Formats: sequence, structure tokens, C-alpha cells
Amino acid sequence: MPMPWFLLSLALGRSPVVLSLERLEGLQDAARCSPGLSCHLWDGDVVCLPGSIVSAPGPVLVPTSLQTELVRRCYQETDCDLCVRVAVHLAVHGHWEKPEDEEKLGRAADPEPEEPRNASLQAQVVLSFQAYPTARCVLLEVQVPAALVQPGQSVGSVVFDCFEAALGTEVQIWSYTQPRYQKELNLTRQLPDCRGLEVQDSIQSCRALPWLSVTADGDNVHLVLDVSEEQSFGLSLYWNQVQGPVKPWWHRNLVWPLEPDSVRTSICPFTEDPRAHRNLWRAARLQLLPPRGWRLDAPCSLHAQATLCWQAPGRGPCQPLVPPLPRENVTVNMALEFPLLKGHPNLCVQVSSWEKLQLQECLWADSLGPLKDDMLLVEARGPQDNRSFCALEPSGCTPLLSRASTRAARLGEQLLQDLHSGQCLQLWDDDLGALWACPMDKYIHQRWVLVWLACLLFAAALFLLFLLKKDHVKTAARGRAALLLYSADDAGFERLVGALASALCQVPLRVAVDLWSRRELSAQGPLAWFHAQRRRTVQEGGLVVLIFSPGAVALCREWLQDAGPAPGAHGPHDAFAASLSCVLPDFLQGRAPGRYVGAYFDGLLHADAVPALFRAVPVFPLPSQLPAFLGSLQGPRGPRPGRLGERAEQVARALQPALDSCLRPPGTAGMGRGMGPEAGDRT
Repeated sequence: MPMPWFLLSLALGRSPVVLSLERLEGLQDAARCSPGLSCHLWDGDVVCLPGSIVSAPGPVLVPTSLQTELVRRCYQETDCDLCVRVAVHLAVHGHWEKPEDEEKLGRAADPEPEEPRNASLQAQVVLSFQAYPTARCVLLEVQVPAALVQPGQSVGSVVFDCFEAALGTEVQIWSYTQPRYQKELNLTRQLPDCRGLEVQDSIQSCRALPWLSVTADGDNVHLVLDVSEEQSFGLSLYWNQVQGPVKPWWHRNLVWPLEPDSVRTSICPFTEDPRAHRNLWRAARLQLLPPRGWRLDAPCSLHAQATLCWQAPGRGPCQPLVPPLPRENVTVNMALEFPLLKGHPNLCVQVSSWEKLQLQECLWADSLGPLKDDMLLVEARGPQDNRSFCALEPSGCTPLLSRASTRAARLGEQLLQDLHSGQCLQLWDDDLGALWACPMDKYIHQRWVLVWLACLLFAAALFLLFLLKKDHVKTAARGRAALLLYSADDAGFERLVGALASALCQVPLRVAVDLWSRRELSAQGPLAWFHAQRRRTVQEGGLVVLIFSPGAVALCREWLQDAGPAPGAHGPHDAFAASLSCVLPDFLQGRAPGRYVGAYFDGLLHADAVPALFRAVPVFPLPSQLPAFLGSLQGPRGPRPGRLGERAEQVARALQPALDSCLRPPGTAGMGRGMGPEAGDRT
């Protein structure tokens, strides 16, 4: 008959394993030993008097362990009783005493004392058996031959058949020797009932009841009764209520036999079934009883304990307050109250069963508001009014004024000041200690002020970094500065320099050349213009490019030999001649590397023609070493080598027509001064 799983699971439990038992014939008790041992069972029972423990005079036999086995003692084919077989394992305990004269003189003793060491051992072993309402004691004599006597070694076992006991009872067995050389062994066993044994047809009391099996299918439980036609039986389903009265709202007696003292059996098949326990805890509820009381509502009794815990907002699990507060056994459906002075929303109740947390509720949060970010201080009181304080944190109870890297340790002095100034709420108090809840709002505000300040500083640093990065990007986008200095040998050479300057602007580089600043040259003069351009180029990390030609080499030699040319020897726009008065000191004083590079055009000047003083800096022939020349101008942040090669090819293509024009014999090329759109005044 199917019925709801939850209701039945509270009263019933899992089915036992069925055992098959050995059959013994006759009424006489018996004893047998391991091979090599001899044993004898005394007739009748003896009085159980263990006596006191005495010292062993030498090697003795002692029991080391007990084993039990269920058997059937049968008087007729279908008339048997349950019986307990007991096996006692024995070992040799102690050593032979060394003769006193042998210890003193350090020599071999007389051969006569050797004889006891080769003797056999004998012991009287007592078995005590108790199973309500009977109790028995039997005595077994065991003898071990000398060949098996080895101190500390097991010698075998002796088996007793058997102690009769009732089905389903609890039995206790003790074993010791007379005299007793050690603490007695003891063993407790719960015997099965009829359901766990294949004895239906041989034990009369088992034949008087129907056999019941229980199976679970999802939320339904099925009870199957195996009943013969001759049997008359009744079935009662009920709550097994240990605490309090039996629940009257679900108790049904189907039919009991009319005999005045009929044989009965009680079955709880789901006592250890985890599904039944889960269902029971799902039906249990924690209820609030203002002002600080609570009650555990459950449909039947539960094995549970309750304690208070402290739940910090958003900081992990609720931390039990044990100690200082004790755990309390729970009686279901009964009002309980913890010994608190004040309530607090962070105080919660935990209910555990067999060390496993089952229920947790912050019962007073509804009436006292949401969880607070308070610090719980635990005060411990010792003798002579000694007091110590610790703060409950996720890592444990942190002592105040400690060097730990926790919030409570950092604020230890301030929390003690708050406690002594009356800013903390006392929740509990007794002779051993107290609990205090200290507000943390002001410290949280201070912390947020520091956090906001740190955020503002971080934002300012990011903004400054952004400006620097932006300036760097703008500088990189415009390119590195390059000041070109050359000697205007003729119109063709000026066109070649103009083509180089225009091509370098596409690299990109920020190029300054006198060809594009005629108006400034006329207004400021060549020397002032060069000084201004050189200072700006060096400050921005650029380079001054000296372009050597036959005319430039001749001017350099004049300066090096005569300390300067005659006034008016060159035109008013010849910046190269004016710049030598500043360029030569840089080279003579060693300040040129890193500020200057040199260049000349292939076919117009030989490398050896460049004066040795100017070889202190790299000098590049163009266009044969254009990649190296461009790499030097753009610096370490220039493009990757592949990209640099592409730009060198572009510059070479731009230079080649003007360079070919300069390399033609005189009279074969036009003498015009047109230099394309890049020529003229670019101010």
C-alpha cells in the first residue's frame, strides 16, 4: 500500500542484511582450542569475581581480543534458540626473571634455573556474559606447550559454544584470567531480530509475526507483508516520539490479535536513512519569540544542539560563540532563550545535528534592522580581576594590541578607548567574561576618505601620464628635429639639398634648412638664425646634419688653417659659413657626438675628403647608406627595420633625379634654379 514518503520515513528505516546461521545440536556447552593447545571447560557456571590486578611472576597467558559469532542451538528440527559463540585470542605476557647472582657476577648461572624457562604455561580464562534478563560466567582452563611459549607472541585461541540470548537484545561480554594480570577485555553487541536472520522456520517466536519489507520509490514508500493463512496479526503505524507524548494526529492501529499478550515487534526501517533525515529537517523551522526567545518547530523529536553565532555583513560564514557561550540541547516545540542582556541584528542561531549544521537564522534581524558592520569584542576574565580582549574576525579571535595585519589589530587602541568610553553595547555578561558590540561606522568613514583621496591622487597621476603620453605622441607624430647645414656650391647642389630636405619631411622629420627660411635669414642674419635653430634642435633631442661638398670642405679647411675666412667672402644667406664659428668649438671640445652627424653625396665627394676632425661623428654617404642615415636621424624609437628600408627607398627615389643632374658634365643640364614646390621661402 503506497503512502507519502515523508510521513512514513519518520517512523520507518532501512532493511537489514539477512544472515544464515550455523546449527548446533544438543544442550551441552563445549570448548575447543587452536592446534597445539589443550583446553577444558569447567562443569557449571562460576561466580564472576575479577579481583585486583597482580604482577606476573614470569611469562603468563592473557586474553588479547574477543570475537563473536551467532549460531542456532536446536533441541528439535523446528525448535531452536539464538546463541552467541565467543572466541578468546591468547598471547604470552611478561618475561622470565634473571637470577640475582647472574646479574651481580656477570657470569652464567647454575643450569638448574633454566628448567622453568622450558616449562609449559597454564591459565584459567573467565568469560562473563550479560544479556537481560540473564547473566552467566564460565571458566576455561588452557595449557600451552613449552615450544609455543615466546614472550609477546600470540599462541592461538579458545572457542566457547555458546551463550543463549533473545532476539534483538544487547549483549555484553568480558574476559580475564584468574588471577588477573591486566585490565579485562569487554565487548558489546546488538543482536538482530527475526528480520535479519534466516530463522523463520526454526525459531518459534519468529513464526508468530508476519514479515515486513519496505521499499522506496521516489516520494512513495511501499510496505509488503508476508503473511501465511494461519497467522492472525495487526499493524500499527505511528510516530516514534522519544521526547514528549505520542503524536495523536497520525496514529492508526489496523488490527492487533485478540490474545492478551501477543508477540509483537517494532520496526523503524528509516532510522539511519539520510533521505528521511533531510525530509525531517526540511520540515523543521526556527521561530522568533520576542524579545530574545526562539523555538524549533518540528513534527517529531530531533537530536540537535543550538548555539549563538555572529554574522558579519558580507564576510563569510556565521562564527559560533562557543566559548564563551555554551551549546544547548534542543527540545523541539519548546520556547528557549539565550542569557543575553541586549539583542543585536548580527546575532544568529545555529542548530546542528551530529556536528552538522542544519539550520541557521538571524532571528532578530527583522525587529532590529539589517546587519551592522560592528566589531564583536570577547572579554575574558581571570583571577585577580585580570581581563583580556580579542575581536572576532573571519580568521579567528584576534587579540587587541597585537601585531597581526587585521582590521581589529590595526584599530586595537581605538576599540579599547571606545569600550572604556561607553560607546560599545554589552550583549552578554557573567563571571567568566562578556561580549561587546562596538560600532565601526566612524572608522569606515575615515577609511573611505582615504580611499577617495587615493583615488583622486591616482586619477591625477593618470591624467599627468596621459598628458605626457599625448605630448610624446604628438612629438612622435611630428618626427624628430633635423637642422641641415650645407655650402651653396652651385644651383644644382642647392636643388639636391632641397630634394633631400623635402624627402626627409615625408619620413617624417621636422627639417630646418636655410633654403626655406630666406626671410628670417635676411631679418636676423645667418649667425643669429643658426644659433636659434641649433638651440631649438638640441633642446628637442634632434640632430644637426653637416652636408659636406667640395665647397664645404674648402670652408672647413680655411677655418682650421686661418681661424676664419675674410669678411664678406660669402653671400649674405650662407648659413654654413656663419655656423662654423659655433660648430668647430663643439667638435674641438668633444661635445659633437650625439648632436651632429655628417653626410655627403656619392660621386660628388670622396670619403677621404671629409676633414678628420668631423669624423668624430658618423658620416654617411648618400644614397648608398640611406637606411643607416635615416635610422640615426630617427633615433631608437624609429620604425622597425623593414619599414625603415621602405622609407630609405622613397628618399632614394626622390634624390636620384637631382643627384643625376649634378653628376652630368657642365653644359648638358639646364642651369635654371627651379627646385619644385618645396623651394622658396617656407616661413
